[in-house]
Amino acid sequence: MARATARHILVPTDLECVKLKSEIEAGADFAEVAKQNSQCPSGAQGGDLGSFGPGEMVPEFDRAVFTGEVGVVQGPIQTQFGFHLLEVTSRQD
Repeated sequence: MARATARHILVPTDLECVKLKSEIEAGADFAEVAKQNSQCPSGAQGGDLGSFGPGEMVPEFDRAVFTGEVGVVQGPIQTQFGFHLLEVTSRQD
């Protein structure tokens, strides 16, 4: 069964998500950006969501985790919770 580990940053707006993605792409540390900006409790751990399988996350998030490239910041991804930046840190298919 497929498993993945990922980290994310949750913010309320698309614009904020794009701004933070630009900061990370310019060299800012993903974990530090998550700690300072994420509205998810996982932000305190640098956005780390641990290990999970298909169907354990909301569909939009699930699709990105199990089809996106490992090690690349993806987003903005909109869910019912807000806008996410997502980085898959590992995946076993």
